Amino acid sequence: MVQMYTIAGRQIGSHYLAIAVLGTIGGLTMMATGGSAAKKTQGPPINASGPDEEKFIKEFLAQAESGGKPATADAAKK
Repeated sequence: MVQMYTIAGRQIGSHYLAIAVLGTIGGLTMMATGGSAAKKTQGPPINASGPDEEKFIKEFLAQAESGGKPATADAAKK
C-alpha cells in the first residue's frame, strides 16, 4: 500500500508527490543551467593590434568555417 495525503480535497499517493518534486527540481535545474544561445556562439575576444589585422582575422575565421571557400567577394578576387 501507498501512503495517501489529502491535498485540495483529493487523495494523492506519496509516489506521485515524489515524482512531482523530483521532476520540478530536474526541470528547474535544466532551465537554470541552459544559458542563452548568444553566449554559446560567442568566441574568444580578438586581440588585434589594429583594424586591418582584426579584419584579416575575421575573414580568415569565416573562410575556415565555410570549408576553405572565400567568405566574401573581395577574398575571391585575390
